[in-house]
Amino acid sequence: MFFDEHNLLSNPVWDLSGFDNLAELEVKVKTCNRCALRSGCRGVVFGEGSPKANLVLCGEGPGADEDLQGRPFVGRAGQLLDKILQVCGFERFSHAYILNVVKCRPPGNRTPIAEEIIACSPNLQAQLRILKPKILVLLGAAALQALLDPKGKITRERGNWVKKGELYIMPTYHPAALLRNPNLKKETWEDFKQVVAKYRELVDPGHYSAYC
Repeated sequence: MFFDEHNLLSNPVWDLSGFDNLAELEVKVKTCNRCALRSGCRGVVFGEGSPKANLVLCGEGPGADEDLQGRPFVGRAGQLLDKILQVCGFERFSHAYILNVVKCRPPGNRTPIAEEIIACSPNLQAQLRILKPKILVLLGAAALQALLDPKGKITRERGNWVKKGELYIMPTYHPAALLRNPNLKKETWEDFKQVVAKYRELVDPGHYSAYC
């Protein structure tokens, strides 16, 4: 599924291959109703950050706060993600772009099902194609399974780089998992220290973080 241009072109009704900037793509994606999620939420949560970001973070899907505000990762998990980024020396609007596998809130904040992930895949793939990040952090099992391995387990895959062409991919725990189980914070911090090191290697050797 990952960066599959054939997948992008397989449905001529929803062909996003002609879009080459995020602003125009966002307008199009916000009209998407390819699955039932759109009818049960307030609106499409496209993503936000720097369109020139070399670092992209991909979560699962919008929650209640995200659906209300139309922005990704603004609830408790998002506030924790911002703290993680801050200690790494990153800021979401300067260094990163944040998005989700599905753009509409699943009912009750449940995990998106396979049909919903597949329906939204052209939207996500088009975003990644335009952004062309150097580092992609997959936050949680849904992102791992959508973009790397449908049978992948985050407990097994986290902390290990996967290289796809020029792109380095780091699976790690979703911030919401850290809120449920604070014991996961240590492993997650180790993963993000690797992200900082890779960012210095690929993007900015002088990138500053007081903590790593």
